[in-house]
Amino acid sequence: MLSSDFKSVVLNSTPLIDVRAPIEFEKGSFPHAVNIPLIDDKQRNEIGICYKKYGNKEAVKLGHKLVSGDLKDERIKAWSDFIKQNSDAKLFCFRGGQRSKISQEWLRQAGDDITRFKGGYKAFRNYLIDATEDSVNHFKPVIIGGYTGSGKTILLKKLKNSIDLEGLANHRGSSFGKKTTPQPSQINFENDMAYDLIQKLDKGFKYLVFEDEGNRVGSVFIPKYFADYLSKAPLIILQTPIEQRVEITFDEYVIEAQKMYDNTELWKEEILGAIHRIQRRLGNQKHNELCETFENACVEQMQSGSLEAHKEWIETLLSEYYDPMYDYQIKKRSEQVEFSGSSEEILEYLSNRV
Repeated sequence: MLSSDFKSVVLNSTPLIDVRAPIEFEKGSFPHAVNIPLIDDKQRNEIGICYKKYGNKEAVKLGHKLVSGDLKDERIKAWSDFIKQNSDAKLFCFRGGQRSKISQEWLRQAGDDITRFKGGYKAFRNYLIDATEDSVNHFKPVIIGGYTGSGKTILLKKLKNSIDLEGLANHRGSSFGKKTTPQPSQINFENDMAYDLIQKLDKGFKYLVFEDEGNRVGSVFIPKYFADYLSKAPLIILQTPIEQRVEITFDEYVIEAQKMYDNTELWKEEILGAIHRIQRRLGNQKHNELCETFENACVEQMQSGSLEAHKEWIETLLSEYYDPMYDYQIKKRSEQVEFSGSSEEILEYLSNRV
């Protein structure tokens, strides 16, 4: 059985079996896909060499030789076990050719029927790229801006028609935004974004809300045409008192961040590294003062167990680094500002936009 109904796969968050080699999977795959390869990286390389020297027939013959006996049984069992847990699963390889066809046939012989993608990974990937490009014709964007620590991500999570690009990128979108788990590959980020867009638009939303990100989030880039489209959107500025911004940033950069690290020394190294990365923008004097305030807070934490002293360097970071930078950026886009207010006021303002 073949299928190219990719939209239903997205809307149903269908579980997928990616039978490509691990090296291919690591470069990028799809949400809800598990890598249970037909051939591993070494076998793929051997078969590739054989293909170049002797052609497809001999390469297929070698593939069957390399994956036979107990190894073949292991492959089939792993696929079958996944299908038992996910009866609606689909199967794919790179172009929907030999690997997925062989895997599908082995499963059928073992008593398990599964549908494979027509055109494989390449066809589904192209569908997601095309859907993302076309999406800009079907919604109007609204951008939530505001100073660092204003709670923009918190606000986004209260909106059903929002897309959290920072969440998809596994990054907080700043010099201090790195997390302990790695960011997705560029391909995975784009595929995740496409899924979110397709699912939101299928619900009939005419407006989609995003955080003010620019054209990249950490190491991943928002596709240029999409970033350009968002850059022209109306801006809604979230206004949050500095005291509350310090608390939000403190919770994110200190409390939650320390929980993610095995020990506070690793967290300390990460924060110091981030401070050093912004030295040029801060200037030497402010940089040294910020480092000293941070070191003093770490000493206080070690001696008393209290985290409260960290709020001092956070307030300095916000007022001396982030705020001037954002003031400069927003000044250039002042004509795009449509509304400013608190979280509650913005939610009320947006309530008529769906």
